[in-house]
Amino acid sequence: MKKFLSLLIVAVLAGTITLGAYKMFLEEETTTVATTSAARPSFIPASYTSTAGYTPANIDFTVAAQKTVNAVVHVKQYGTTRTPRNLMEFLRNGGGSSQERRIQGAGSGVIITEDGYIVTNNHVIAGASELEVTLNNNKSYKAEVIGTSPQSDIALLKIESNEKLTYIPFGDSNAAKIGEWVLAVGNPFNLTSTVTAGIISAKSRDLNEYDDNIQSFIQTDAAINPGNSGGALVNGKGELIGINTAITSQTGSYVGYAFAVPSNNAKKIIDDIIEFGEVQRGILGIRGGNITPKTMEEYDLTESQGVFVAYVDEDSGAKKAGLKEGDLIKEIDGLPIRKFADLTGYVNSKRPDDIIQVKVLRKRRELTLPVTLTKYEIQAYHIKDVGVEVINPPKGYLEKFNLDHGVVINKALSPRMQRYDLKGIVITEVDNKKVNSVLEVKNIIDSKSENEDIIISLVDRNGTKREFIFN
Repeated sequence: MKKFLSLLIVAVLAGTITLGAYKMFLEEETTTVATTSAARPSFIPASYTSTAGYTPANIDFTVAAQKTVNAVVHVKQYGTTRTPRNLMEFLRNGGGSSQERRIQGAGSGVIITEDGYIVTNNHVIAGASELEVTLNNNKSYKAEVIGTSPQSDIALLKIESNEKLTYIPFGDSNAAKIGEWVLAVGNPFNLTSTVTAGIISAKSRDLNEYDDNIQSFIQTDAAINPGNSGGALVNGKGELIGINTAITSQTGSYVGYAFAVPSNNAKKIIDDIIEFGEVQRGILGIRGGNITPKTMEEYDLTESQGVFVAYVDEDSGAKKAGLKEGDLIKEIDGLPIRKFADLTGYVNSKRPDDIIQVKVLRKRRELTLPVTLTKYEIQAYHIKDVGVEVINPPKGYLEKFNLDHGVVINKALSPRMQRYDLKGIVITEVDNKKVNSVLEVKNIIDSKSENEDIIISLVDRNGTKREFIFN
């Protein structure tokens, strides 16, 4: 026992001596500083609650999809282009005989009545010599173009069917809210009956900031790709609140957001085409824009949102109602106006002679003025491919030629046309369509594809009818 204790003591002493020698001669000297803090640790809280099967606001997307998928159609367009058959024809700018090649484009459309009216984009059908519409049940029909509005990129088609067709009812696009869930229904990349979901990202979006044609699109992050153009943007109830029209992308495909013509604007255009044969565009009669810091300082404005009135047109509804330079438009018919696209988007859903209630801020005082909208008229239009400028006929001018329709050549623009005395000649038809105004001429020309022939029918000052083809 004594021997064991002696060995234990020797072992302990040996270990102690070894550790002390290591600490003294081998271990590098270090200094450790300990601090304490009363601050709470920084972290990102996480929720571990399962979201499986959760749908915001309890929206059932299947209901809206089932209501709409059978009312969205595939629109195919066929056209022809002339190509020279040999070098000689090429050098003659394609003159003489030439061969025709069928070309095809495709998009979507929305059935809006049970008897076959279909709304789509104008760019889907522009330049087509033949249109074919295929329903979700694979039945195909020839379609007729009833009317177009190139400025708004809306076109109205009609098919004849012996059956009552499934259609999508119009919703109120003004009532649609940012953050609201929507579905895009169409035929992207020729994949028929495709439904995608997203939210409304913004409203009254203008893509042409420096263009006189102020737009007012609904912006959505529902996936929209080539082929979706002319398709439906619907709310959770399955109501049509927009016509899918455009994407902004460097690749040409969906990158996160897309744009639709609001349904209120599309419906108004369609109603005008059916009732009048052309779009009846009402205007307020002001020139202005969004508020800038310079405007606020110059006119002592206290508001940073609204439409600033820089000029009021003579003989306009705005002038007659009492709007003045320096007024700040805040509301129209109770709808908040934060920027110019809000104003144009709402006014474009109205017709000439409609009365709207315009709330303005004038020298820090609110006024509500009833304004009667006046009809938008294009005073002159350049038919560039023909080389002439046309104007609406002066009062009583057409009667001299026993005509009840037509526009008048005001002057020649191109050197080729300036060789002739064209002033006063009446153009009665463009592409075999009667024209009653400069706006109708513009719409026909805008709907044509590049390098497509233009057929002009006219009556000269001797009353002789002539027809010319320009390329």
